[in-house]
Amino acid sequence: MSESEPASAERRMRPAPLLFEPTTAAEDPEHFFELESIEDPRQLLARATELTHAFRAATDRSMEFQAIAAARLADPRRFDRLTAAAIAERAEWTEEYALKMVEYGRDLLRAAHPDQY
Repeated sequence: MSESEPASAERRMRPAPLLFEPTTAAEDPEHFFELESIEDPRQLLARATELTHAFRAATDRSMEFQAIAAARLADPRRFDRLTAAAIAERAEWTEEYALKMVEYGRDLLRAAHPDQY
């Protein structure tokens, strides 16, 4: 990143793609995204770091989608809305965590669609 680019560009950097893991390779406990086949420690560190960033980004993004889904499921405008306890049971969370995720999801939805939420 150049000095003229804003710091937000660094945060928005797209993570390394998660490459497909063939079923036979995934069954081998020593196999993980072909990292075991990289001999050069510099390359190994670089690729492992890329994967770490990709997994973190994927975790963050999927958590946002969980929160949005929880908020939508708990939406009082839905005739079939779920309680926090029911959401917690489905997601294997505690009820307290489900309540926090519903609120987080509502915040995300309000930010994305301020006129609707």
